[in-house]
Amino acid sequence: MSKVWFVTGSSRGLGRSFVEAALARGDKVAATARSTESLEDLVVAYGNAVLPLELDVADKAAVFETVNRAQEYFGRLDVIVNNAGYALIGAVEELSEQQLRDQLETNLFGAVWVIQAALPHLREQGGGHIIQLSSAAGVVAMPLGAGYHVSKWALEALNDSLAQEVADFGIKVTIVEPAGFATRSGKNPDPLANGHLAEPNPAYNGLRARLATMMGNQPAGDPAAAAQALLKIVDSDNPPLRVLFGLGFYQVLQQVYADRLKTWSDWQDLSLEAQGNQPQAPR
Repeated sequence: MSKVWFVTGSSRGLGRSFVEAALARGDKVAATARSTESLEDLVVAYGNAVLPLELDVADKAAVFETVNRAQEYFGRLDVIVNNAGYALIGAVEELSEQQLRDQLETNLFGAVWVIQAALPHLREQGGGHIIQLSSAAGVVAMPLGAGYHVSKWALEALNDSLAQEVADFGIKVTIVEPAGFATRSGKNPDPLANGHLAEPNPAYNGLRARLATMMGNQPAGDPAAAAQALLKIVDSDNPPLRVLFGLGFYQVLQQVYADRLKTWSDWQDLSLEAQGNQPQAPR
């Protein structure tokens, strides 16, 4: 049976590739974007199998209305892909309050509104699959990315809790953690030029230059290949809660988690001291 998808951030990048892959194999897609002009070619190619919908995920009322409209149009929703988002780039000292609030409104709250709008439909039909696009930046932090990391780390926790809450309803949750993908013009684009940039403080110029050089050497993945990988996940009877997409971060993550475990172990005596007086075990 074909599946019905609801995908946010469908105009370009990974979201666009996900929509194209689903449609190409005969699935149906409610594709949302801030502007649907970029989706017109899909309507020409796939007709009623694609429903283009304008949506700003930061608008809670619009999210609920759009999800309901998609469910009414197709009669069901099988795969919910929370993909809409962007990266805020800047040192913690450089971030403005409004920039940080805007980052969370889109990346975090937008995802929450989509989940809340979709869950009643998924529960009623007895199942479904929520795909949350996180990032390798959702499990490891780097300098100049704190605003983006905050939003992605929050999504990791949100969806981890969600998976435990909805399992009894037959609803699956998968957090996809992509590394670098060529989602804009050109392969291996400059990561510091592709986000929303905070007002730079010259004190961090040296760090900016070093990070740009390091990130510029990372290979960029193919969004079309990522889309085919996602199809395998949504077709799986036992999909993963978390999965990395692309190269470059697996070994880094192994070291990060090993370092955390070692630090906790090294300071375990102090951890026990912080607990205070402990009752002695009975003899």
